[in-house]
Amino acid sequence: MGNGAKAAQKRERNAKDTKVAKSQLKSNVKAMDIQCQICKSTFLKTTRAPQLTEHAVNKHSKTLPECFPGYEAAPAK
Repeated sequence: MGNGAKAAQKRERNAKDTKVAKSQLKSNVKAMDIQCQICKSTFLKTTRAPQLTEHAVNKHSKTLPECFPGYEAAPAK
């Protein structure tokens, strides 16, 4: 057996161990559960109040509760 056969066997063994890369796009779409009531823009559930307030003020000249009435800040750990 030459070195070419050894290399081919090693590639074959390593090919079995490789994992298929998975896309997070579908899970990110599911996580978009904060929605602006005025423009219907969606935000990830991890979005913090300052970013939502910035959106409300800059886009609509409104306050956070007017654009996101159901939003509750996550408790600090």
